[in-house]
Amino acid sequence: MTVSVKVKPNSKKTGVEIGVNNEYILRVREKAQDGKANVAAIKLLSEYLKIPRSRVSIIKGHTSRNKIVSIDN
Repeated sequence: MTVSVKVKPNSKKTGVEIGVNNEYILRVREKAQDGKANVAAIKLLSEYLKIPRSRVSIIKGHTSRNKIVSIDN
């Protein structure tokens, strides 16, 4: 399954919201440097969905705030 994700790095609070068209909005504290925000976003999404981190991976948008994420069953 693939989902659309919008990551908001360098946020004051962390959290997950459901946006327009079932897009996940992930707020992470880490800055968008050296992939730190991507790692934090994967961790946050996996905790929110209550699945292991190894089942969540970014398919498209590694350097963008808008990403396509794969969730393995």
